[in-house]
Amino acid sequence: MESGLGRFRHIVIEGPIGVGKSTLAKRLAAHLNADLLLEMPEDNPFLARFYDDMPGYAFQTQLSFLFQRMKQVQSLSQPGMFSNGVVVSDFLFAKDALFARLNLNDDEYRLYTQMYAQLEPQVSEPDLVIWLQASPGTLLQRIRRRAIRMEQGIETDYLQRLCDAYVEYFHAYDGAPVLGVGTEHFNPIERDGDFKLLLDRLQAFRGRREFFNSHVEVTLS
Repeated sequence: MESGLGRFRHIVIEGPIGVGKSTLAKRLAAHLNADLLLEMPEDNPFLARFYDDMPGYAFQTQLSFLFQRMKQVQSLSQPGMFSNGVVVSDFLFAKDALFARLNLNDDEYRLYTQMYAQLEPQVSEPDLVIWLQASPGTLLQRIRRRAIRMEQGIETDYLQRLCDAYVEYFHAYDGAPVLGVGTEHFNPIERDGDFKLLLDRLQAFRGRREFFNSHVEVTLS
């Protein structure tokens, strides 16, 4: 591992649906010889029904994700679970509450927050969050291209609300340093040169919040 990245023992890749979190997490973990911790949406029995009927299945879907993610992040503190001592994951535990606020009605959200409040203190923050960004139109194109059947009904207005929720969330977030990366014309997943540029930026990163090819830089600086 490059010495400049050695201070990051847990790196999280975050961002809206279709932005490339999982793929970049896999590439970065392979480069760092790190362990990989990925969301498992295929294990959520309500997700496909949620995409067909969001109001009808939002609460069940959210609770399923909450407990699944809690179980995953608890594994980070178990000795021997991660052999290489470095973990790259494609989710931040706190993103669960972001989606809950977006998808649940007021009564459901009040009940959800009571459960979330019992779990959240047990979760440690990562050492770094890489926040990937793209416009709703670009996200929709990527979702169509990857052709996961249950995602094909996602609409631009939902993606816009999701992007706005991420901006609001990271505007106030202070749990870990955040490197915002705009991916409209920057592709560290498929372009080796862009990936190297991202690694260079990570090695030089010393702040709490920086932005890199980011279309929300002015909003949050």
